[in-house]
Amino acid sequence: MRQRLEAFAADVFAPLPRSDQRAKGVTYLRGLLLDGRRKSMQPMAERLGVDHQGLQQFVTTSTWDTTAVRARLARRAVDLVQPVAWVVDDTGFPKDGAGSPGVARQYSGTLGKVGNCQIGVSVHAVTDTASCPLDWRLFLPESWDEAKAGPAAVRAAKARQRKTLTNAPRAAVSAPAGAGAGAGVDADAVVEAARLRRRRCAIPDNEGHRPKWTLVVEMLDALAAQGLQPPLLAADAGYGDTSQFRAALDERGIVYSVQVKGDALAHTADAQPVARVWSGTGRPPASTAPVYLDDTASLAEHITAAGRDAAVTVSWREGSKGTLSSQFVFLRVRPAGHRIPRDPDGSLPQRWLIAEWPDDEPEPVTYWLTSQPAGTIPADLIRYGKIRWRIEHDYRELKTGLGLDHFEGRSWTGWHRHVTLVTAAHLFITMLRLDPKADAPA
Repeated sequence: MRQRLEAFAADVFAPLPRSDQRAKGVTYLRGLLLDGRRKSMQPMAERLGVDHQGLQQFVTTSTWDTTAVRARLARRAVDLVQPVAWVVDDTGFPKDGAGSPGVARQYSGTLGKVGNCQIGVSVHAVTDTASCPLDWRLFLPESWDEAKAGPAAVRAAKARQRKTLTNAPRAAVSAPAGAGAGAGVDADAVVEAARLRRRRCAIPDNEGHRPKWTLVVEMLDALAAQGLQPPLLAADAGYGDTSQFRAALDERGIVYSVQVKGDALAHTADAQPVARVWSGTGRPPASTAPVYLDDTASLAEHITAAGRDAAVTVSWREGSKGTLSSQFVFLRVRPAGHRIPRDPDGSLPQRWLIAEWPDDEPEPVTYWLTSQPAGTIPADLIRYGKIRWRIEHDYRELKTGLGLDHFEGRSWTGWHRHVTLVTAAHLFITMLRLDPKADAPA
């Protein structure tokens, strides 16, 4: 495959300004693709028979930009995979120390708990049989943001103090003096520590803490600038529960199918808003938008009201052990929330509410909201709701086979270059896997 790899690399690394950089790019890809448990630079260099300092310089200090390379990778991935949807999610990179950019004690789905880790957010092009990453962002917690580190530390200290007071016997514990002012946190010292960490990792001044859903929207906008638009976007409840995220997708005309929690609120599909009426006394209403007079109910309550008898059996794809099927309830609802854009007539838009309610479960196990058209058949609604399983496949392959989480550098630029090069390696093996002339699966 050496010649095919070199031809592939010549295309994706064409934006690199120097020939030695393009050569190093091919070498790094070879290192990622070769057998070997560890894909950090020194073990790769030993297997390749090259000086690891050359690889280190290419990834950490050399002058090349990942943006143009990722743009070429994204275009090739979309052309190759022909995705039926894009999936967004995030994955954790466990770390022992505190020097890697963005590392903090935070929840990681990879760990299944709060741990010391980095979090990478990614967008993937997917079908039921293939998928590839399109773009990445490194999430920066508030503790890595000079403007937010101090206030965040004060809030955390107050929360710990409240927890201590709640759990301790009331007769033996009283609130210490100054607890309300941040429990003794030196906010200036916290800010200075954040400044030093950022300087050591060479984090750009314009990069700070932003919610993960905001990072996704930024990636979608960057990909749209390249002429790439998702046929549908799928995400788990970590993103779907945020009404601003769904509103951002609506504003961009992106159809979505996202998991949500059952306690989100919605009106029935036939609920209609009425015009606000001002009596002429007191303060006029701040908004002239029509209002809904009926009470909202949680998504779980809407499904419970429909009842288990409303569930139908739907099959969505072939798994390793046969056809995958389950029981689902489908309802049309109007999700509630002041951040949700209204239709021209002032009404909240209708959406599909889907709940998976297997026969052997006393209550629904999963909920989705989707903006797919009202006439979409149940099989398609479920297929797109379930399609995010492909991103877990990608994360597993990227980590176990290609060393996505093996990068040991401590620079912002190095992390982004490493994940870009791993993405290139993943696209290459996906290209081999989908090649009808291939002798065997890659």
